[in-house]
Amino acid sequence: MTHSLERIRNFCIIAHVDHGKSTLADRLLEATGTVTRREMQEQLLDSMDLEREKGVTIKASAVRMNYTAKDGLEYEINLIDTPGHVDFTYEVSRALNACEGALLVVDASQGVEAQTLANLYLALEANLHVIPVINKIDLPHARPEEVAKEVSNLLGDVPEEILCISAKAGIGIRDVLERVVRDVPPPKGSVAAPLQALVFDSHYDAYKGVIAYARVINGAITAKTKLKMSATGATFGSIEIGAFNPRMFATSEILAGQVGYIATGFKSVRECRVGDTLIDAMNPVEPLVGYKPAKPMVFAGIYPTYTDDYPLLRDALDKLQLNDAALTFSPESSTALGFGYRVGFLGMFHMEIIQERLEREYDLDVVVTAPSVEYEAVLSNGEVITLDRPSDMPDPSKLEEMREPWMKIQIFTPKEHIGAIMDLVIKRRGISVNMEYLDTERVVLSYQLPLAELIVDFYDKLKSISKGYASLDYQFDNYRTGELVKMDILINGDPLDSLAMIVHRDAAQHKGSQLTKKMKDVIPRQMFEVPIQAAIGAKVIARETVRAMRKDVLAKCYGGDITRKRKLLEKQKEGKKRMKMVGSVEIPQEAFMAMLKLED
Repeated sequence: MTHSLERIRNFCIIAHVDHGKSTLADRLLEATGTVTRREMQEQLLDSMDLEREKGVTIKASAVRMNYTAKDGLEYEINLIDTPGHVDFTYEVSRALNACEGALLVVDASQGVEAQTLANLYLALEANLHVIPVINKIDLPHARPEEVAKEVSNLLGDVPEEILCISAKAGIGIRDVLERVVRDVPPPKGSVAAPLQALVFDSHYDAYKGVIAYARVINGAITAKTKLKMSATGATFGSIEIGAFNPRMFATSEILAGQVGYIATGFKSVRECRVGDTLIDAMNPVEPLVGYKPAKPMVFAGIYPTYTDDYPLLRDALDKLQLNDAALTFSPESSTALGFGYRVGFLGMFHMEIIQERLEREYDLDVVVTAPSVEYEAVLSNGEVITLDRPSDMPDPSKLEEMREPWMKIQIFTPKEHIGAIMDLVIKRRGISVNMEYLDTERVVLSYQLPLAELIVDFYDKLKSISKGYASLDYQFDNYRTGELVKMDILINGDPLDSLAMIVHRDAAQHKGSQLTKKMKDVIPRQMFEVPIQAAIGAKVIARETVRAMRKDVLAKCYGGDITRKRKLLEKQKEGKKRMKMVGSVEIPQEAFMAMLKLED
């Protein structure tokens, strides 16, 4: 096929989690003959076991399909698969910038949900042509006509024009391809112009180093082109270039408008960031706009259960970082847990994925401390420092004010759950911004909420009070001053640095008493009494006591004088006191997780 920009179509699929995005991608690969039925498996583009299990795309991927349309012409169609979860919004935005069109997939039984809308706004910001598609019309409780009206209100399309398909049953797949060929504009750009290519994803290969997934905007990449990364300044000669179908196959060139991969030979993803621009080292030009490094929002300590595994944990995090540039980590130590790492994640889902990958792929037993967020502390001398663990909090005498990150959140819900959701958000220090009805049944609520209140169990609570119907989307807003204090947890009089937390002063008493009650249940009984205290500075705000296990020393006293019994009990008490002075308390992993499950 000769290279003509007129015959290239680049598009992506955007949808809320579990609306059938990966299944539609599978059917498109089958319909274009890119993958034979024998090679086919469910969720073909989701290569990780975890992606299959959770039904969520975590890494973006790309595939080139050749399709002969009804007009008799052959088109090269590049599908760029994007993650659907809100934690990976930056990856979605980069993938959208590599396309000219987007299929907006909406579940015929669920209707428009939070991430559908969030990703749609990203697509519209990137000036993509959006083709709405209603999926799962074969489900018994599907309501395609109502959902078509919802979507047409959103986009202004005529409801009759909206495609109704079933990806699982293979209904309407050719219509989708015809609509892509007809409506998605061909790429702009010129092969003769200097090289500019957008890196929208990358992964690490043991033999070829970092493999960059790129969309060439202008110019051409050949095997001989000496390339340079704009943001990091790293230069390299490509080891191999090619495209995906969906496996990688080598080609001699990638031209303007096309999507492909470049094997860079780099040993770390840090040199080849998502969102960076590839340019010709011999003919440098301005990079494409919009690049920014992915910023971790949630931090947690990860410690090996067995201290001997510390080097293995370091190697595992190194390897994970090769494929995940958004992951950051630095060494830290704790008096209770020994040596470990402070790890930065994009969000709670990202944290869960990394923890599971450490345990499964690297066979490590790890303890994860309660997550915290990045605060800003303004010192008396005007200096501003960022901190993500309570142990770094400066002395109150040197502290002017503390600032915490706030998020803008949107909740889509059926109207009967509005009261319960408002109650939940207000308890979490949320501020109401807006409420609008999408139709007679569904409402979108907009709030501002501190990130610290959002990361712990807000999503679980939201799902349970709305019977699973509410959906959530969030984005960073700004830093705001708050009355934040450090709350220490003392076990047997010793403060445990890994259990300390930064809390709002108004909630400290409540959280302290909940946490001490929870710890009382999870810390095993010792031979001596163990006090558990929550304290702010020198002031104890809550206390619980784990009762001692005691031998019945009075068993041998049958009748007899009370003074003899008292003497035996006093002797036992003295022994317990001595024991308490030298005794150490084993803290189980559940104690660290207790902070995640504080009931309101």
